[in-house]
Amino acid sequence: MRVPPAHIETTPQGKVPVDGGWFILNLGEMAWEAAPGFGAWRAFDAPDADPSQPGMGLHVHVFQPGESNGFYHAEAAQEGFIVLSGECLAIVEGEERRMRQWDYLHSPPGTAHITVGAGDEPCAILMFGSPDPSRKVEWIADETAARHGVSVATTTSNGTEVYGDLPEIQRVPAPSPFT
Repeated sequence: MRVPPAHIETTPQGKVPVDGGWFILNLGEMAWEAAPGFGAWRAFDAPDADPSQPGMGLHVHVFQPGESNGFYHAEAAQEGFIVLSGECLAIVEGEERRMRQWDYLHSPPGTAHITVGAGDEPCAILMFGSPDPSRKVEWIADETAARHGVSVATTTSNGTEVYGDLPEIQRVPAPSPFT
C-alpha cells in the first residue's frame, strides 16, 4: 500500500495539512495555534487521527517571557522538552531550573513540572510525550509555580476545571523564531 501525499490547505495564517497523508512543510510556513498567556504551538498529530486513541505527542511551543504552556502538573506518562531557542524556567518538583538552548528536561511518569518563558526573547521548545486520552493528569497547587502564575489554587485531576476559562484558541501565523 502506498501512502499518498497530504492535501495542504493554504490559509491566511499559513499552510495546514488536512488529511493523514505524508508531507514536508517548513514550520515558518505552517499555521499555528495560540491562546493569550499560553504562547503559540504547532502540534504534529495527523489531522485525521482518532482523538480517542493515543497520538504522536510531538509539538513545538513558543512563548514569551512570563508565558507558559499550561499549569503545573504531573502525568502518568514520560515527557521530554528540548529548548530550541531562547530561555525558560522549568519548575520541576517545586524547584526552579533555568534552561537555555539545547538543554533537555526529562520528565519521568509522575514528575510534577511546567515551563515558563524567561530571558528577553521568545523561547521555542520541542515537547514530546506519549499522550493517551485515558491517562491520568493531576494539576498540583504549588508555591513555586504560583509565584510564576502557573499553579492551580487547589490540586485537581479535572482538566475542565483547570482550563475551562481558557481564552479561545486562535489559528495564527508562525511566531518568531520561525518567521
